[in-house]
Amino acid sequence: MFSKRDLAGYGRTPPNFKWPNDSFIAVSFVLNYEEGGENTVFNGDSHSEVFLNECPGGQPLPQRDMNMESQYEYGSRAGVWRILRLFEEKGWKFTCYAVGKAVELNPEPVRAMASAGHEIASHNYRWINYATLTEEQERCHVQQCIKVIQNAIGKPPVGWYTGRISPRSRQIVVEEYQKLKLPLLYDSDAYNDDIPYYVEGGSHLVIPYTLDANDMKFCVPPGFTAPSNFFEYLKNTFDVLYEEGKSGGSPKFMNIGLHCRLVGRPGRIAALKQFMDYVSGFERVWVCTREELAHHWLKTVPPAPPKSLL
Repeated sequence: MFSKRDLAGYGRTPPNFKWPNDSFIAVSFVLNYEEGGENTVFNGDSHSEVFLNECPGGQPLPQRDMNMESQYEYGSRAGVWRILRLFEEKGWKFTCYAVGKAVELNPEPVRAMASAGHEIASHNYRWINYATLTEEQERCHVQQCIKVIQNAIGKPPVGWYTGRISPRSRQIVVEEYQKLKLPLLYDSDAYNDDIPYYVEGGSHLVIPYTLDANDMKFCVPPGFTAPSNFFEYLKNTFDVLYEEGKSGGSPKFMNIGLHCRLVGRPGRIAALKQFMDYVSGFERVWVCTREELAHHWLKTVPPAPPKSLL
């Protein structure tokens, strides 16, 4: 399913559809729950994590990096609860990309999310580079993650995002779900559009994600250097997409990527709250989970029927 590149997409003729209640824009908040699933010798890895932390540019260590582990732990100990309180105040729901190992080590935050009505999607079993694993190892991780999430919240995830993918990742996920006879509504291992699409004219739905409207930009150069940068970027993205839906008659959806250990910090969550308050001032905005978005898309823009061989 990654065998071809589609550089054209919908082009000048996006599908004719509407969001619920004739909303001008759909807004999808995504909270990545990764803490404990990152690279660390503690998990049997050969080196420590270096990605998405407060000190970018470091080198992997062949032993436990206690500072790195401690930074990640902030997300599962404090940040996640601060974020949950904010969304509870707003009454909005998000999708959680849950790393299986993180859920295994500390399931309580994910159970709290599920109990509050948030969607729990899969972020694979580990927050590692899957291009370095064998196909057999990758398949095993997909199976493990489904099992861990199902054990934690009582049902398997219907959405998937690996993140650090291999060329075979999507195919493996689809095949493993088919083997288990479980529904897979969508995956989000793509960043190439403002609305969902089906892969290569088939029936598998892709809901693209974002690396730009994402708090990870605090940890990569060039990125956000202040919370005000984050708010301004989110605001500009929302304004453009909202106007395209309102005046141009071409509704889109907006992704906002969040991480417990990043936006969960007090100095950054203020910017997220500012943006949420800003969005609250607009009419005809649909804040939804990706599961809700997938169900709506499958109903209103169904996949094309398979071509007849006759």
